[in-house]
Amino acid sequence: MQEEGEGDGRVSGWGWWPSWRPTSPSLLKHTETKILDRVQNDLWARFVSLPTQDRIWTLTITHKSLREAPKPTSQTPLVMVHGFGGGVGLWIRNLDPLCRSRPVFAFDLLGFGRSSRPRFPLDPVQAEQRSVIAIEHWRQALGLENMILLGHSLGGYLATSYAIQYPERVRHLILVDPWGFSHMPAEGISKLGCPRWVEGLIAVASFFNPLAVIRVAGPWGPKLISRVRPDFKKNFEELFDDDTIMEYIYHCNAQTPSGEVAFRAMSNSLLWAKRPMLDRVHLLPPELPVTLVYGGQSWMDSKTGEKVAQLRPNSYTRTVVVEGAPHHLYADKSEAFNAVVQSICDAVD
Repeated sequence: MQEEGEGDGRVSGWGWWPSWRPTSPSLLKHTETKILDRVQNDLWARFVSLPTQDRIWTLTITHKSLREAPKPTSQTPLVMVHGFGGGVGLWIRNLDPLCRSRPVFAFDLLGFGRSSRPRFPLDPVQAEQRSVIAIEHWRQALGLENMILLGHSLGGYLATSYAIQYPERVRHLILVDPWGFSHMPAEGISKLGCPRWVEGLIAVASFFNPLAVIRVAGPWGPKLISRVRPDFKKNFEELFDDDTIMEYIYHCNAQTPSGEVAFRAMSNSLLWAKRPMLDRVHLLPPELPVTLVYGGQSWMDSKTGEKVAQLRPNSYTRTVVVEGAPHHLYADKSEAFNAVVQSICDAVD
């Protein structure tokens, strides 16, 4: 792996917090490196500087068969945008399979992972816009003319907002279990049918940064992650027989909150968006094809895809459901997910 740059100096801790939380940018870097060492093709990892002085941690994966190619590949690149609390390392089961015909780019959203962690405005419009402008500045810095843009969960919400504002840069929009499309139901959290204690926990959590408990837990934070999300370790057990993935998720989210603050500003009770994307999806140009990919067992409702299609009556809008897959279908059902994405990319060029 070819890597440039060290940790972002704009990341900082709060007083005594660093000694309480067993994390640091260097530990995140170390854990991520263990994950990315599994990439079999040519990987270039570096920080991309933006005009705002922020830096975006970026991966470019190129298939090794293209090393001796007489000229650079002309295929439209695939750009992958992770969801809330994620980072580029979670795409480890997708990077090699999807780079066979085109370069693949993945980056940590502003405020997440190893990217800069600035102070986000608390206004939902401004918080969303800061994230979207960062994506456009990132594109400009890399000189990408256009792309196949894929976003998971929160990444799907931001990718849609980006495509509305910069449609000429997107050849195909792929939304994977996208968050923030539907309106919050009148009955609120109770609509989900969760136990009362879960409803109460979500209600209380909505008053704080969503992942504050991980930081407050201090040295018990890593074990808390493992106890709450054992599915992540299972999804990657073919690649790692230890706690590498769980440590990566912990270090991504135990740092000073930034993108997490933006998410809270944009969200309503954490599960819905204050500005639902269904109110704006009609602003996507009719000629822009959109594919929504849902997990058959996800808490996201795949019927949202039908609503998007109804709002774009004269456009290509397709919904694909990966049976048996939960919200993180790119990891749980990676082969099926990769096949769906590859077929979309092949249809582009």
